[in-house]
Amino acid sequence: MSEYSSLLSDLSENITNEDLEQLKSACKDDIPEDQSNAITCSKDWFSYLEKNDKLAQDNLSYIEHIFEISRRPDLLTRVIEYRTTVLKISEDEEIDTKLTRIPSAKKYKDIIRQPSEDEIIKLAPPPKKA
Repeated sequence: MSEYSSLLSDLSENITNEDLEQLKSACKDDIPEDQSNAITCSKDWFSYLEKNDKLAQDNLSYIEHIFEISRRPDLLTRVIEYRTTVLKISEDEEIDTKLTRIPSAKKYKDIIRQPSEDEIIKLAPPPKKA
């Protein structure tokens, strides 16, 4: 079993039917309702995303986004671990490509980048008690 297949299997085991409904709802703009109703388990969901170019071994941005907006940091963490250890793509390298894959995120590009040392506001230490 490839590491990618192992990742999807691990994610599937941690997605309940209730979670699946929430995930499908989070991507309702990308999955037509009739096809969404046909998705009854997380493996079907992953399969649909792969067939529609939303998910691939080297393209995990879409599910990262869905897990983030669905408030599933546990699943998001697993995907990020896979991306950084197996694909060797760091968070900094991923930001630009992620923004090109998620149209709604493009407007946040300047917000997401890390500020330079010059842009960081330095706060004075709190006054000492007498």
